[in-house]
Amino acid sequence: VQLQASGGGLVQAGGSLRLSCAASARTDRRYAVAWFRQAPGMDRKFVAGINRSGGRIYSTDSVKDRFTISSDNARNTVYLQMNSLRPEDTAVYFCAAGSSVISSNLASQSAHAFWGQGTLVTVSS
Repeated sequence: VQLQASGGGLVQAGGSLRLSCAASARTDRRYAVAWFRQAPGMDRKFVAGINRSGGRIYSTDSVKDRFTISSDNARNTVYLQMNSLRPEDTAVYFCAAGSSVISSNLASQSAHAFWGQGTLVTVSS
């Protein structure tokens, strides 16, 4: 499956963005999809994910309180709605998918075989 991430941009602190991850094939019940982000000079880290049964996992309580991951199966698209953005949310955001991902390894980069190209989110203070 091929993934296309979009929706990044420049936003002021406190603002919102919605990222989209469009898949070339149906993902519901076939692939788990997750968002990762890589801040400048930092390692890429898990943000949020949806497993094949539709369960959602978030990396931290702070992310869970501000971000929402959702899917539109008719459009083969997974979204990451990001509200109350902070400068520390600045990063390149990647979406990834895997057919053998389960809840326990949804946050693992190596579990995801397919990756989108990344979309840059910049939050100004």
